[in-house]
Amino acid sequence: MELIQTHQNSDTICPIARTAEIISGKWTLLIIRDLASGVKRFNQLERSLQGISPKTLSERLRSLEVDGVIVRQTFAEVPPRVEYSLTEKGHDLVCVIESMRSFGNRWLCNK
Repeated sequence: MELIQTHQNSDTICPIARTAEIISGKWTLLIIRDLASGVKRFNQLERSLQGISPKTLSERLRSLEVDGVIVRQTFAEVPPRVEYSLTEKGHDLVCVIESMRSFGNRWLCNK
């Protein structure tokens, strides 16, 4: 497995760079972390992610949906109910988050 790509053809997309594009937004990894435990509503995510603005949360959720990481399901109820969950692609990112957790616990957090 080649970790460093020394050149890039115009036809080739670096998988590391593309993955970084998807997960690099502030709050994005934390949204995926929260959805790893199951389906969540907007207000549940907002409460869990203390400090995130509703606008930012909406933007991140929309971006993750466009990238195929999450699915948004709307229910025709009064009031309307919207739920978010990870797709198979999103679940595959959970191992990235777990690796980051292990790294942080080992090297960055004082226990």
